Amino acid sequence: MNIKALVAEFIGTMALIIAGTGVIANGNGNLVSVALAHGLTVVGFAYAFGHLSGTHINPAVTLGAMLSGAIDTANAVGYWVAQLLGALVGAAILAFLIGDISAGNTVGSISGDVMRATVAELVMTFLFFTVIYQTAIAGKAGNMAGLAIGLTLAVMILWGGPYTGASLNPARTLGPAIVSGQMGGVVPGIVGPLIGAALAAVVNKSVLAD
Repeated sequence: MNIKALVAEFIGTMALIIAGTGVIANGNGNLVSVALAHGLTVVGFAYAFGHLSGTHINPAVTLGAMLSGAIDTANAVGYWVAQLLGALVGAAILAFLIGDISAGNTVGSISGDVMRATVAELVMTFLFFTVIYQTAIAGKAGNMAGLAIGLTLAVMILWGGPYTGASLNPARTLGPAIVSGQMGGVVPGIVGPLIGAALAAVVNKSVLAD
């Protein structure tokens, strides 16, 4: 198992939580700033750590990459552990700095309807992972892959943020929820992204691959 890759996944996920959740939890963020905080963090760490781990920083992305054949099961499990630890540490740092971070949890106006919220997260993550597959895994975008992926995440948050919090990332959902002690509404942000990424992996690998 590649220790450098695991450390990169830990740091990248921690940074995503600190930046993305922090913008919301400090009370000064609007939807655009929240979308940019998440998207630009992904862009930055895609170029910083892409050569080390691929910069998944998202268990759903790792699942999709595994189903696409880009990473084996043993390494995927290591990534998941590193990502969840990074999310927990990032959320804990935020809580230490600013106190209550529950406002940064991934919930929105339809989160009380688990089915609808899960479908929304599924659709957003399906589209997100499709971009990841075609630009990074299939290598169609070259050095522009990180930018395309980060901007796609920002667009998904601009659209879905008001409805579900636009997690697209089980670690993004779990870290702040566990640290804040507010576990209500976490199912869509875990189940939806995992199913969405898995479906996107199957469709892109079996239908849309060259």
